[in-house]
Amino acid sequence: MKIWSAPLGLHIEMADSQDAEQLAKLHAEGFFRGWSVPDFVAYISNKDTPIYVACDKHRKIAGFSILRVQNDECELLTIVVSKRFRGKKLGDALMKAMWQDLFYSPVTKMFLEVDEDNEPAKNLYAQYGFAQVGTRRGYYPRPDGHTATALVMRADLG
Repeated sequence: MKIWSAPLGLHIEMADSQDAEQLAKLHAEGFFRGWSVPDFVAYISNKDTPIYVACDKHRKIAGFSILRVQNDECELLTIVVSKRFRGKKLGDALMKAMWQDLFYSPVTKMFLEVDEDNEPAKNLYAQYGFAQVGTRRGYYPRPDGHTATALVMRADLG
């Protein structure tokens, strides 16, 4: 079993089927259009979409991230930290866990999309060497009916 340390007495490990409901609830807290429990069940059961959960000893999940791995590339599908734990280095701990796990894999580059207005996320990604390689206008729906542009970013894992 893989386990990484995290701040605030938490640790990071891989998700399992019992986590789907907590993951869906936390994702809905972080994004306007959250993913469903069946979405998370499908991700958990797919070896190409590892989910890293930051949780306490009672398995209360405070944050998570999901990758999609294909050959020598991967995509960070999402990273979510509970409002209560934001600004406390939990996102950084999740990034470190993914980075360390991928070190022993054939993956050499990672891609992601991030809302152009999400400064905390952009700052985190910059620390890991991500650079903008494109944009996707109108990518993120917002509750007010408008859309936000996604920045497409890439980092080399070598």
